[in-house]
Amino acid sequence: MRFPYFTYLHWLDIAFFLILFIFLTILSVKAAKDSVKLLLSMIFASFLVTSFGAILGLIVLEKYTKKAVLLDVKQRRVLINETLVLKGKVKNVGKFKINYCKLEIKLVNNGWGGGFKKGQFFKPKGLELFGSKEKKQRPNTIVATRYIVTDGLKPGEIKFFSVVIPYPPYFKNTFLNYKLYCH
Repeated sequence: MRFPYFTYLHWLDIAFFLILFIFLTILSVKAAKDSVKLLLSMIFASFLVTSFGAILGLIVLEKYTKKAVLLDVKQRRVLINETLVLKGKVKNVGKFKINYCKLEIKLVNNGWGGGFKKGQFFKPKGLELFGSKEKKQRPNTIVATRYIVTDGLKPGEIKFFSVVIPYPPYFKNTFLNYKLYCH
C-alpha cells in the first residue's frame, strides 16, 4: 500500500483536531466530576467526533491539493499480443508535491452501441434441459489500474508514462475511459 505525501496543510489539520480533542476532554473532566460512566462516554464521543473530522479534512485536502492532468495521451492497439498501449505525459498542476499517481482505465466492448443485436437482451435456453454445453461468458468490460508515477512529482514537473492493458480480439466498437488519481 502506498501512502500519500502529507503537506503542511495536512499536519495543520491533524494538529487542529488533536487540540480540539484535548480541549473537549478537559471540558468533559470538568463537567462530569462525579460520574465515571458519563466521563468515559463524553471522552469517547469527543474522540469519535474529532477523529471523523480529522479524517474528513485529510480526504478533502488530498482531493484539492494534489492536482495533475494527462497530456498528449495516445492509444495504439497491438494485434500480435492483443494489447492496448496508452502513452502520454502527466503534469503536476498543483502547488504541492505528489507522491504517486495511478491511472484507472476502463475498456467497454460495444461502447458506442450500433443498434441492438439478436440475443442482446434475451438468450433462449431451450435445449439446456437436455444437457447442452454452456458457452463460456466473455467479459464485456475490462478495468485496469496502473501506477504511472511512483517516485514523486514536484509542482510543474512533467513525466512520461506508458501503460499496457489486455485487449481481447472479440472487442468491437470499444469505448475507452480513463481517470487519474494522485496522492
